[in-house]
Amino acid sequence: MTQIPGELPGKPTAASRTTLSHIMTANDTNLLGTVHGGVIMKLVDDAAGAVAGRHSGGPAVTASMDEMVFLAPVRVGDLVHVKAQCNWTGRSSMEIGVRVLAERWNESTPATQVGTAYLVFAAVDAEGKPRTVPPVLPETEQDERRYQEAQIRRTHRLARRQAIKALREERAAQGFDD
Repeated sequence: MTQIPGELPGKPTAASRTTLSHIMTANDTNLLGTVHGGVIMKLVDDAAGAVAGRHSGGPAVTASMDEMVFLAPVRVGDLVHVKAQCNWTGRSSMEIGVRVLAERWNESTPATQVGTAYLVFAAVDAEGKPRTVPPVLPETEQDERRYQEAQIRRTHRLARRQAIKALREERAAQGFDD
C-alpha cells in the first residue's frame, strides 16, 4: 500500500489486536441462569474500544454496532475471551471485528466460539471532533479477507442509510408526520 502525501503512515493489523479475558460469575446472569447478552456486549465494546484507541493513537467512540451474533450461551464459570482487531479504516472511522470464545475455567478443553460482532468507531480529538486515523495494513490472507468484507459491510450501511433517508423524505413530501 503506497502512502499518500499528508496521510498518516499505515499500521499493521497486529499493532492493535487485543484479547480481553473475563471469568463469568453469578452477577453476570440473566433470568435463565446464563450470562446476560448485555454483559457480553459490554465486553465486546470494551475490547473493540481498546483496539480503536490503539489503532488511532487516541480517543475513539463507538459509532455503531453493525452486527452482534450470539452463537451459543455462556455459563457461569466460563472463561470468556474477547478477541478484537481493526478490519478496515476510513478517514476517521474504523471497523473493529470481534470474536467471542468461551471455555470452562477448570477444564482443559478447547474454547468454542460463542459470538461475533462488528463495530464502527470514530476517532475524536479533545473537543469530540473527528480526527484522521492511520490506514490499517492487512498482514495475512485472513486479514485481507476481513478488510474486503468490511468494505462490503460499509457499502451496505451507507446504502441502507440512504434508502431510509429517501423513504422518510418521500413520506414527508406526502404529508406523513412519522
